[in-house]
Amino acid sequence: MTITGGESVPPRGGYGGLVSIPTASRPGPTLSRSTIDRAAHHRSDPEWLAAAWRRGRVLIISQGKALVTGDPPRLLFVTPDQAPDNERLFLGLDVDQTPYFAVEGELPTIAGARPASLFEVGHLVDDRDAGLLTTAIALINWHARAAYDPVTGAPTVVGNGGWTRQPPDGGPVSWPRTDPAVIMLVHDGVAGPQGRCLLGRQAAWPPGRYSCLAGFVEPGESAEAAVAREVAEEVGIAVRDIRYVASQPWPFPGSLMLGFTAVGDPSSPLVVDGMELAEAGWYSREELSGPNGPRLPPPASIARYIIDGWLSGNAS
Repeated sequence: MTITGGESVPPRGGYGGLVSIPTASRPGPTLSRSTIDRAAHHRSDPEWLAAAWRRGRVLIISQGKALVTGDPPRLLFVTPDQAPDNERLFLGLDVDQTPYFAVEGELPTIAGARPASLFEVGHLVDDRDAGLLTTAIALINWHARAAYDPVTGAPTVVGNGGWTRQPPDGGPVSWPRTDPAVIMLVHDGVAGPQGRCLLGRQAAWPPGRYSCLAGFVEPGESAEAAVAREVAEEVGIAVRDIRYVASQPWPFPGSLMLGFTAVGDPSSPLVVDGMELAEAGWYSREELSGPNGPRLPPPASIARYIIDGWLSGNAS
């Protein structure tokens, strides 16, 4: 089987503006990186897509995992004739105009290759691979939930290179859905090692693992209002000075995480809701940086990005 992977990749920061916007002092969150031109104008051209498929490279996804090789890891791609005979999802064009597609199917067994999830390698692969893997998983997750029209209940088929679904005899067109969610690090506004932030633990998590508070944006609500509401609902305190940090796609199954910081008062009593959170507490920079501090979110998450920024003084 002919495998490709790890070819020349544009430098960090991408080309033509086709990247996420970083913060003022550091690159953006891990899964926001991409150097791929999504080339949406080609999605409605069946002849172009067919020709692109013949010369393209294909990423196989199975149960949220793809094949990677090497250290640091890089994605492995197959040629179109080696890909599973399933729906072709057009991901976009590389800087050298190479088309990339994703197909769901069984991962082949290849010497030196291993299956890996976005959780495991999203923060380790380069910008091109991060964008391709995140987009592929997001699209596949959407297709799994959109087999039937949400209005009529009719079965749907894939169109526009994998970016729409529609009943085969016509009718409403469905596009991939992204659900906005806020994730926020509440802190006390104090600089230095004794400054504290508020972290919570969900009941489903193992003991010792903590993260930022988070929740979905409700209809008719701004992201900033959602931050204040979610903090009040989950731990019972008011926040002020709500500041946007960055955003990151989170295709588990299809969210866009909007990252914020906010200032709260550690002297206010915490009232944990007991449903979304099992416990919550304030932790100093000194505690979080020490060997006995709580276990923090994985590096691929925007929660870790926000926490690391606060620890280094970039988010205050």
